[in-house]
Amino acid sequence: MLDQPLPYRGIQQIDPFLLVHHWKEEMAPGQNHRTIGVGPHPHRGFSPVTFIFKGDIHHRDSLHNSKIVKGGGTQWISSGKGIVHSERPSKQMAKTGGDFELIQWWVNTPIKKKMEPAYYEALQGDATPTVTLDDKQSTVSVVNGSFRNVKGAITPPNPMLNLRFELRAGVEVEVPVPTGYNAFIYQLDGKLLVNDSQETVKKDLTWFANDGESFRIKALSDTRLMLLSGEPLNEPVVSYGPFVMSTQTEIMEAIRDYQQGKMGVLIEEFD
Repeated sequence: MLDQPLPYRGIQQIDPFLLVHHWKEEMAPGQNHRTIGVGPHPHRGFSPVTFIFKGDIHHRDSLHNSKIVKGGGTQWISSGKGIVHSERPSKQMAKTGGDFELIQWWVNTPIKKKMEPAYYEALQGDATPTVTLDDKQSTVSVVNGSFRNVKGAITPPNPMLNLRFELRAGVEVEVPVPTGYNAFIYQLDGKLLVNDSQETVKKDLTWFANDGESFRIKALSDTRLMLLSGEPLNEPVVSYGPFVMSTQTEIMEAIRDYQQGKMGVLIEEFD
């Protein structure tokens, strides 16, 4: 099942964040890993990022990367001037089936960096810098930015603070957000009390006013959520399918460059 919390109900973006997709399903066993998932496709001008919560993703790309990222991990693609990649469950996941859950989100790249070389980073769950909270069970994983003096493992093209939370019922946490950042949380499940005033539930997206230095959350039940926050770019956005640029001419150039093979070629190799 695919949910799209962003764009939603007239909110086209929360600058610099463009899209959030939450995919959750029970994957049937006995499938062919060569034919499921998303086959080769291009990107330019933004970063498509995937938080894997359950199951795994096998990423292959035109930069010759081939990585399996498992539950708890993060896949970061800075597409820059162009990359071609595919995303499929691993051979083992396709064979055995099971719980599969991920969130993919898109974050815009500043105009001055859109045509820089693409790069890919795979961050497994056990390699993600993590803060354990006072109850000794709840955790905050730091993907980008810094939380309680723990620095994220991935340096993004533009300033951001992006965190993953697993909170046990009853735990409270104050989350500082850099001044001027746009910030929102999205819940995968559970219930929260936000800033001592608002109760939120699974699949809620809570967008904070850009007027403070922190927010406070209390888990009313066991809860998983993510924080996406970043410095707004305040730049024009023109998008078409897998390309995010600043003018229609740049979109046409992206289509042409992909068709001419200038974003690279991906020939998938399977075992």
